[in-house]
Amino acid sequence: MNPSPAGAWLLLVLSLPTQSATARMRIWRALKAQGCAALRDGVYLLPRRAGHEAALRELAEACLREGGSAWTMEASPTGADEALAFPALFDRSEDYAALIAAWKKAAATLPGLAPSELARLQRKLHRDFHALRAIDFFPGDASLEADAAWTDFSRRVERLLSPNEPQEVEGQVPRLRADAYQGRLWATRRRLWVDRVASAWLIRRFIDPQARFLWLQQPADCPADALGFDFDGASFSHVDHFVTFETLMLSFGLEGDAALGRLAAMVHQLDVGGEPVPEALGFEAVLSGARERLGDDDDALLAEMATVLDSLHAYFQRDPTKNRT
Repeated sequence: MNPSPAGAWLLLVLSLPTQSATARMRIWRALKAQGCAALRDGVYLLPRRAGHEAALRELAEACLREGGSAWTMEASPTGADEALAFPALFDRSEDYAALIAAWKKAAATLPGLAPSELARLQRKLHRDFHALRAIDFFPGDASLEADAAWTDFSRRVERLLSPNEPQEVEGQVPRLRADAYQGRLWATRRRLWVDRVASAWLIRRFIDPQARFLWLQQPADCPADALGFDFDGASFSHVDHFVTFETLMLSFGLEGDAALGRLAAMVHQLDVGGEPVPEALGFEAVLSGARERLGDDDDALLAEMATVLDSLHAYFQRDPTKNRT
């Protein structure tokens, strides 16, 4: 590794009054949240990156308000050994190992949790993971191992939230005429979750306004005259990297609706992962709470979540800066 360029690092040197235990704890937690490395007591290091200088200045100002002293400055290693030693101070391997251990412990409890508890646990653990990744300034093998472990844990949760989740198949999405799919019986797995509830809304809102829905205990229960969706062997399901909502959009030529495209990105992220969508966690929280409150009444759940999806669609239409093409 080549020596770091001059000014590639930032130092915060601070001192707090010894009698202010509360202030010391508050500053220490803020330093930890920023991912600072301690060179010695009162001397902290960060790589110089976007936002870090402002963050250290805020910490310095907080220290001054508590009656202490603080200085921020640039720093650079004086040789190759220090250039290697500085990044090593930010090794997050033990932190990742602790997270992976926590996920393994949590995995043993998953079958006994209610859907809302599963969703809350997944969100909480994901926040912890995201916070660690945000301060992993020099990611390595431990980060890759944690990514794989998190994917495995998330899939376990999703299998419990959505039993019989369909597997993607290779192929082309055929173009279909909506006028040939009117007044039909549509069927999917009961206990609706993200892709299924959004797909049912899309069907009734944009494809078949008179659609009737059948909620299946098992995919094998699907009648021959019903149009199945979001299960293996269904008429509409996961194709290549598209989730069922996206498959339906493409099948019926709805991809020109930019607001629907934004909804599709949200559904995709919540169903199989992908680029974060700001509204996703809020939608998941509302769906989880509604499902807990309404129990097994999927008709009532669809009616309630249809209002939420209508509102999101309207919001994305009115705010073009949020839309994607």
